[in-house]
Amino acid sequence: MKAKEYLERAYWLDQMIDSKLEQVASLRAMATKTTTIMKRDVVSRSRNMHSMEDTIAKIADLEEEINADIDRLVDLKKEIGETIRRVEDPRQRTVLEYRYLCYMRFTKIAEVLNYGESTIRVWHQKGLERLESFLNPDENLAENSGK
Repeated sequence: MKAKEYLERAYWLDQMIDSKLEQVASLRAMATKTTTIMKRDVVSRSRNMHSMEDTIAKIADLEEEINADIDRLVDLKKEIGETIRRVEDPRQRTVLEYRYLCYMRFTKIAEVLNYGESTIRVWHQKGLERLESFLNPDENLAENSGK
């Protein structure tokens, strides 16, 4: 696995959690939605309670999934953070942390660190290359032995 793919796993898991949270909000809105149907021959009408129970059960199931995903995200961010901390250069390490643990764009990182965006991109690339050596040590040995 390439370093960038490895690091981006947390971002995509976070996006998936956000998507599920949107689904829960939508299901909650559906569950509380009321419609009035006016008919001459109907005095009162009750909602379909089985449908409501099904919706509530779906919400509960989805919330359990979200909680499990959040636990996975916390563990994944911890793992990624530990891997990033293996990068010796503090500038490269900081850029990688902002990018992959805080999900900042390069322009924002440049603003926060008070450097040009091109400098940030160089540090990012060098940090990724360093991480490659940690994540794929066998590939690096093969490359170096062939030179």
